[in-house]
Amino acid sequence: MATTAGAIEDVVRARLRSLRHSQGMSLQDAADAANMSPSTISRIETGNRTISLDVLLPLARALNVDLDTLLAVQEDDDVVIRPVQTDTPDSTTWMLSRPDAATIALKVRLEPSDVIPEQRVHPGHDWFFVIEGSVRLLLNDREIVVGTGEAADFNTMTPHAFLADGGPAEVIMLFDRDGHRTHVHDR
Repeated sequence: MATTAGAIEDVVRARLRSLRHSQGMSLQDAADAANMSPSTISRIETGNRTISLDVLLPLARALNVDLDTLLAVQEDDDVVIRPVQTDTPDSTTWMLSRPDAATIALKVRLEPSDVIPEQRVHPGHDWFFVIEGSVRLLLNDREIVVGTGEAADFNTMTPHAFLADGGPAEVIMLFDRDGHRTHVHDR
């Protein structure tokens, strides 16, 4: 299905307005950040002014989004992700996000092991939520048990590793792109 220029403009207008609102920016705030008038931004958002690069570039910068993201024409026909199971001796992993996503979501089932994994560092940030069981999180010299219904959030420049604690554990993990490369390839 071909996308018309008008349909793309409508999507961009909606994205601009939504981004501005989600960041808590008034028209004046956005205008100050983009160095243009609030009425210009209002007219762009409502369709009363043509969208052109001379206004789109400063607006994208003001809203902290790149032009590619703002202009992306992506068909959302199939929004369902069908995770594929990947097994290793100590874990099973299901990718819950698209491979090109900026933030990666995984479901991981950790099996108990007597082997303490080596702590590593890498650029990025990690977050996980324990669905079932408990996880022993090693953060440098600290050992923290994260139980069912609890979450952990940490900077990955701190040496870290994790393992199931006392039995199998299931977690949902979120990584930024750097964290994803390190954790998935280490397994």
